[in-house]
This record gives sequence, C-alpha cells and structure tokens, in this order.
Amino acid sequence: MSSPTTLPHASAPVYAVGAPLAEADLAVILVHGRGADAADILGLAGDLVPDGAEGRIAFLAPEAEGHVWYPYPFRQPRATNEPWLSGALATLDALVDRVRDGRPSLPVVVGGFSQGACLALEYVARGSRPIAGVAAFSGALIGPSLVEHPPIADLDGRWVFLGCGDRDGFFTLDVARESAQALADAGATVDFRTYAGMGHTINADETGAIRSLIAGALLPR
Repeated sequence: MSSPTTLPHASAPVYAVGAPLAEADLAVILVHGRGADAADILGLAGDLVPDGAEGRIAFLAPEAEGHVWYPYPFRQPRATNEPWLSGALATLDALVDRVRDGRPSLPVVVGGFSQGACLALEYVARGSRPIAGVAAFSGALIGPSLVEHPPIADLDGRWVFLGCGDRDGFFTLDVARESAQALADAGATVDFRTYAGMGHTINADETGAIRSLIAGALLPR
C-alpha cells in the first residue's frame, strides 16, 4: 500500500532512447499501455522521427508499478481508479519538469498507446504543464461520461492526434470521437482518424501523421 503522502508510480523508472536530453531540440514522452513496459513503447520511437531530425529528439518513457497505470477500465468512475490515476498524472508532471529543468522553452510532446493514450489525453486536458501536443493511439478521455469529466483547460495552440480502429475491442469510435470533439471545443487543433478493419494496434498512417506533427514542433529553433 502507498503511504498517504506517496502516490503510486512516484518511483517509476524512466528509460530513454534517441538524443541526449541536454542536446535535444524536442522531448517526446511515451506512455506504455496496460501490461506493457517502457521498452515496448520506446520501440515506437524510430517510426516517429522525421527525415532529417535524427539526433534531435529525446524519447523518454516512464514505467508503471506492476506495468499498470490504473487498475480498472477507463470508463469506470474516475474515483474508482484513484489514487493510481492521480499518481500517473503526477509522474508525467514530474517528468515534464525534469525534461525542462534548465531549458524551460524545450518543446514537449506526450504520446501513448491504449491506457497510455488515455493518460496522454487526460494530461493535455488537465493543462498542468504547457506541452506542444499529444499523440494518442487508441484512447479516450477517462471516465464514464464527459458530463462528469473535470473542466478541460484552454488548449489553444496545442495539437492532438487521436487514431482508433473500428474493430478495437477496448475503444469504440463514438467514445474516441466524443473525446476528440471535447478537446477541439477546448481550442486544440485535433486530427481524429478512424481506420476500417483495424483492431487494437498502431498503423503506418498514424506514425506518419505523428512524424509530420513532430516535424512542425521542431521548426522553432
């Protein structure tokens, strides 16, 4: 059991590939899914690097306690997944702060798959730290309905990519679409893509879209 002052995942290890953080022009934080690990999601890094950006991006991935960020399905009441949900979001806060230590203007992108995608979307919606954008592969905002969701921050200037297949056994298109619309209503520039015949996975069109968005985030020098 966690003590009252220590949230779950407070000691989550962080793994990295790509450019050394001190030399990077962009940091990408990747969040793994339920039952996976940091090495699994970091395997995606090579597919996200735009042409000519080799050596310019630091990829970092925290690893959840027990390889699960929160124990119950994302459509359960948010309180059901506490304190793990708050612990996971606090872990992302701490990692963004670490990334920006001494470099407050360094652009940061947060991405994830499945449970990690839900966390990435929740993170941008919360707005506790300024980030450039979110890459969400098969995910949605957390909770049984957006009516009960905490208010979404002003997301003007942020971009969000959300992709989902119509045969995904964990996320329906309607739920994903509702989340995409809520983030757009909050001011984000949202690229919502659906894929016929695709299950719970990531495809080349999605990684290509993120390469393009990352290339845009790298333009500021």
